[in-house]
Amino acid sequence: MMNILPQGFTYLNDPRIILSMNYAGSENFIGRPIAGYNAKVCILTKEAHDAIKAVQDTLDTYKKEYRIRIFDAYRPTTAVADFKQWAENPNDHKMKTIYYPDLDKTELHKEGYVMFEKSSHSRGSTLDLTITIPSPKNPFNYLDLDMGTIIDLFSETSHTNFPTISEKAKNNRQFLKSAMEKHGFKNYEKEWWHFTLENEPFPNTYFDFPITAMS
Repeated sequence: MMNILPQGFTYLNDPRIILSMNYAGSENFIGRPIAGYNAKVCILTKEAHDAIKAVQDTLDTYKKEYRIRIFDAYRPTTAVADFKQWAENPNDHKMKTIYYPDLDKTELHKEGYVMFEKSSHSRGSTLDLTITIPSPKNPFNYLDLDMGTIIDLFSETSHTNFPTISEKAKNNRQFLKSAMEKHGFKNYEKEWWHFTLENEPFPNTYFDFPITAMS
């Protein structure tokens, strides 16, 4: 039986979709698990859950073994507070060279990359994601499409329409954006990986239940 979630929420459990859920581990811009992330599971509103499965259905029609890889979905407000506390610690720059090489972390909020008060993720219908395909050398290993940057690189180069990335990366970003828009998601222009369901069911509610495993 699943853990009881607030009404309107569900776990995503689709074997076609890869769940990286980086904030439950150390591969993220802080370099440790984030408060409130107690398991590498994906929780979404039922509407966002159904919409992202429909995106995967669309990708399946290309017959190229495209798979969605999700890095983040529902985010407790406890985690947003954790981001703020981290930003106020002047001694912690562990992941700077990877995720924010050109900015001081005190600038991340001002530049619109990290929310310290409210995040759309806490409403349950926002995802950070990319598209991945099997490696030609090892079909059991999946490689992300070239999007020009890694997810959570806080830089102008991550802006969806940044002009001086490769044509391949531009095309891949637009491919992802088009697939998401087809099923009702809207992109955040400063982050090619960030999408929110336009008709989200809780547009003004920010939740704080912890992310725990299904049982």
